[in-house]
Amino acid sequence: MRTPSTTGTTSTTADAPTALKKALTTPLLYFFILGDVLGAGVYVLVGQVAADSGGAVWVPLVAALCLALLTATSYAELVTKYPRAGGASHYATLAYGPFAGFLAGFCMLAAGIVSVAALARGFGGDYLSEFVTLPVVLVTVVFLAALALLNARGIRESTRANVVATVIEVSGLVIVIGLGLWIVLRGDGDVGRLTQLGTADHGPAAAVLSGAVLAYYSFVGFETSVNVAEETRDPRRSYPRALFGALVTAGAVYALVGAAAAASVPTGRLAGSSGPLLEVVKEAGGVPTELFSAIALVAVANGALLTGIMSSRLAYGMARDGLLPSFLTRVLPGRRTPWASIAATTALSLLLALTGDVATLASTLVLLLLVVFFLVNTSVLVLRRRDTAARDHFRAPLAVPFLGAVSCVVLATQVEREVWTRGLVVLAVGAVCGAIATVRLRRAR
Repeated sequence: MRTPSTTGTTSTTADAPTALKKALTTPLLYFFILGDVLGAGVYVLVGQVAADSGGAVWVPLVAALCLALLTATSYAELVTKYPRAGGASHYATLAYGPFAGFLAGFCMLAAGIVSVAALARGFGGDYLSEFVTLPVVLVTVVFLAALALLNARGIRESTRANVVATVIEVSGLVIVIGLGLWIVLRGDGDVGRLTQLGTADHGPAAAVLSGAVLAYYSFVGFETSVNVAEETRDPRRSYPRALFGALVTAGAVYALVGAAAAASVPTGRLAGSSGPLLEVVKEAGGVPTELFSAIALVAVANGALLTGIMSSRLAYGMARDGLLPSFLTRVLPGRRTPWASIAATTALSLLLALTGDVATLASTLVLLLLVVFFLVNTSVLVLRRRDTAARDHFRAPLAVPFLGAVSCVVLATQVEREVWTRGLVVLAVGAVCGAIATVRLRRAR
């Protein structure tokens, strides 16, 4: 296993034929993270949170932001200390060895591939049918092929497309906030609902925790950005600014959207809707529903693009660490993008999307990420104790990674038993593959 001191630098490999091109600036990285966090989930999230927490939707949203910031702070220390593609897999390898590294990477890959597959099928669903009716299989194939080509073209082109898509997503959410304010000002809303915390099944404290678990799902996405750290021009300076700026921005937007929706639409109607933000549009009147269908399609496509970038860079990083086949490190000569990893992860997403198995795995996504987040938070503590040399990187307060690990355990206790059953199967497969990869890697060395 490589030592932290040797893996913490990339200067020796910057000119290697398999090195990635540094093209991301702080603004592009900020929009990358913001676009990934403000994904398609926000368009269905508010109603689910309202069902568990009551009208005070903004409370569990703020609580979830605080929990996400704990793990994000641990990521900020590790990515500025070891700015390499591979992310959580690389950090766990440094802290615990190749087995833990493979398991972390496997969980991230499984979650990412399933997410892209689900988004691909979602793109060809009801939102698209507002404009045209096409076979879902055809839409899925074309959609994933287009994303793969954009991903392979270059990180700069992909992130520039993300900037445009993120602006559209945020504009749609700002419209919802404005419509909610208009409904309240004209006297059809009820701001008193914003203080109603709890339901018939949950008291105030339980409502915050239960709602925060759901709301936490909406902040998942920031962890994908660590896999493009090696393509960032100055990660030690850019990454913390972009990460915390994007999370705070997303948290503020979520809280305002939740407040606008809860104040303008009755809680029961909000909780029973699969498109809660569309309920706000209908309540306000005068805005065509096709507008939000278009915005939702942009959000879905953007989320799939960013998750696809993460999955391909993660596969590339794991292959370079010897945890996956070495052919996944191949890059395009001119553009220096990992074409082999892009092709492999896209093919797996397409397989899942076409077989329809996404529904059985999608609910395990967050559980898998909680395993990853636990390993990341504890890796901070292990590596800090092992590597005492002074480094010019972001340093988290000592209590933060500890609290981040505890938060992962607490949130995992709220996951349903059926999800745990499916999640344990995925983890068992990862453990077996990890053991095989570890043995092969040790023999090779």
